[in-house]
Amino acid sequence: MASPIMNPVVWETNLEGARLRNRGKVRDLYDVGDQLLIVATDRLSAFDVVLPTPIPDKGRVLTQLSMFWFNLLRDVIPNHVITATDFTGDLAPHQAILEGRAMLCRKTEPIPIECVVRGYLAGSGWKDYQKTGSVCGVALPKGMRESDQLPEPIFTPSTKATTGHDENISIEQAAAVIGMPLAERLRDVSLEIYKRAVAYSAPRGILLADTKFEFGLIGSELLWIDEALTPDSSRFWPAAGYQPGKSQPSFDKQYVRDYLEQIGWNKQPPGPVLPPEVVTQTRAKYREAYQRLTGHELP
Repeated sequence: MASPIMNPVVWETNLEGARLRNRGKVRDLYDVGDQLLIVATDRLSAFDVVLPTPIPDKGRVLTQLSMFWFNLLRDVIPNHVITATDFTGDLAPHQAILEGRAMLCRKTEPIPIECVVRGYLAGSGWKDYQKTGSVCGVALPKGMRESDQLPEPIFTPSTKATTGHDENISIEQAAAVIGMPLAERLRDVSLEIYKRAVAYSAPRGILLADTKFEFGLIGSELLWIDEALTPDSSRFWPAAGYQPGKSQPSFDKQYVRDYLEQIGWNKQPPGPVLPPEVVTQTRAKYREAYQRLTGHELP
């Protein structure tokens, strides 16, 4: 099969006519009047360090897959996207760079809690379970193995750290920050999105191990914001070959993490340059996740 056409790589953006609000690890955020422009670049972070080597198509996968899920699950909760295709006014001259990788959104008051849902025992949840027999205070059966499916999905919120790692917290700790009624609302919405996404992904050969959501408020209206069920915010596992008792391959930056562990990087900035084969394999995994979930190649 022919290799897909390589689109221009975007490391960072500088859009004249729009005020840069923040340049995050992966996204550039702009104030555009009463709206917010979110641009997913091809930057990649690993172990909380932005690496010097971009991954072609990564930003387009994040945006296009987010739009796919936002549209598919809009009956569960509204989202903040106004358009991901129609960039007019001061943004019109930048259409070429924004195409496929940007979303123009309503401004919300972001809720300072990461809404994590786990359906399998992996990552920090597995480490927590090994120490305590619980995940974020939720007791689990004894004798579970790494990557085992949980008896039912659990809601395990975390703090939103501006630097370093997020910290897992209980729903009671989340309620101390935002109030119990909103914490329970976030739990219920997050679990419903997750269950719907699991039911959609499974027939397509993908297990959704865990994911995180962000939400914002406009008055009392709750909106799904930021990104939706992407390889950066979720652990997607290929169902074929799933075998509990060990870590699973995933559709994300696993090749990058494995390479960085292999070379003994100390996980402190600056990050090392990635070799071409790691970039190629990582790009392919992002694109494969998009193709499996949407049913077509990245446009």
